[in-house]
Amino acid sequence: MDDGIRIGAAATALGVSIDTLRRWERSGRVSFSRRGAERILSQDELSRLLRERATTGTSARNRLRGIVVAVHRDGVMAQVELACGPHRIVSLMSREAADQLGLAPGDPATAVVKATTVVVERDG
Repeated sequence: MDDGIRIGAAATALGVSIDTLRRWERSGRVSFSRRGAERILSQDELSRLLRERATTGTSARNRLRGIVVAVHRDGVMAQVELACGPHRIVSLMSREAADQLGLAPGDPATAVVKATTVVVERDG
């Protein structure tokens, strides 16, 4: 049974604002059903939008756009912290890689997550 996803949860999953989803609805890019005054997005529609937003050219599908908050470099390694919406992502990489990317606080960046193990916990 597809109970659907409320607009706020859909916005979070897509990394966009609720206002963006409303604009997409007005333009016909997305279709919501209504449950009272709530906009509800079907799971299939959310999956379609997530696939549409995925970038090709890599097998990694977990891409979080954000802003570099901090870069800590030592002799060999660098720790890069990004703010991606409500999420804090920390990456450890070689100092050489961080230098080649020219990463500095305030820069836009995308965290691309590819993991062999992901632990999922149920909220509540």
